[in-house]
Amino acid sequence: MSQQSLGEALVGVFNRVFQAADATILCGGAAEPYYEPGAPSVIYFREDFDRSALHEVAHWCVAGSVRRGLPDYGYWYAPDGRNAEQQSAFYSVEVKPQAIEALFCEALDLTFAVSVDNLTVDANCPEVSDFKTAVDRQIMRFRQQGLPDRARRFKEALTLLAVERSG
Repeated sequence: MSQQSLGEALVGVFNRVFQAADATILCGGAAEPYYEPGAPSVIYFREDFDRSALHEVAHWCVAGSVRRGLPDYGYWYAPDGRNAEQQSAFYSVEVKPQAIEALFCEALDLTFAVSVDNLTVDANCPEVSDFKTAVDRQIMRFRQQGLPDRARRFKEALTLLAVERSG
C-alpha cells in the first residue's frame, strides 16, 4: 500500500483537529485558493500543493471570528501586475500568515521562502527584503510569545504527522 501524499495527509490532520471543534474543513484540488464560510466552512487550497495548504490554513489561523464569517475573509485580491500601493497592502496583510506558514513548514521539515505572489516584482528589490525581515521578526515574536491557539494546535498536529511519516 502506498503512503498517502503529504497534501492528503494535511487534509486528514486538519479535518481531524478542526472539523468538529471549529466546523471547518480543508479541501485540496481547487484551481485557486479560497475560503468559504458555511456549515462547515471550507478552506480550499490549490491542486495538491502542500505549501498552498499550509498558507491557506495560516490565513484561517489569524482570521478573527468576523473575518471567518466572510468569503475569503473579506480580503480583496489583485492578481499579478499589482501597482506599488497594492503590493504594499499585500505585504501588510501577509506578515503574520507567512510567519505561521514558516513555522508549519519547520514542523514538517519543508523549505520555506516568502511569497510576494506577484511575478512582476523583482525578488531583489528593497521592498521584498523588508518584507522578509518583517516575516522573520514575526517568527521570532511567535517563538517568544507563542502562536495563536488554532495555529498552535495545527503545528502540534503537524509535528506528530512528521514523526509518523518518518517512522
